[in-house]
Amino acid sequence: METELERVRTEDGETLFLDRSDADRGAKGPFFVVYTDPDRENRWGYFCGNCDSLDNAMDTMGRIECNVCGNIRKPDEWDAAHE
Repeated sequence: METELERVRTEDGETLFLDRSDADRGAKGPFFVVYTDPDRENRWGYFCGNCDSLDNAMDTMGRIECNVCGNIRKPDEWDAAHE
């Protein structure tokens, strides 16, 4: 059974769909997956569970950082040489 998605709005008024059952751990709080559609077909990005912001960035190594509160998820794979 799939969980109900929560509707959230961007600053531009776009409606997105937040899945609180699908999260990645961040240093200050979880990052929840956000979709553009209620069928979970088109992934949009992440929602910061620490400050309730959609303003997040992901780099090519999979690191997620909230541009509002600084919550960060370490990359999936990393090399100390990149630090």
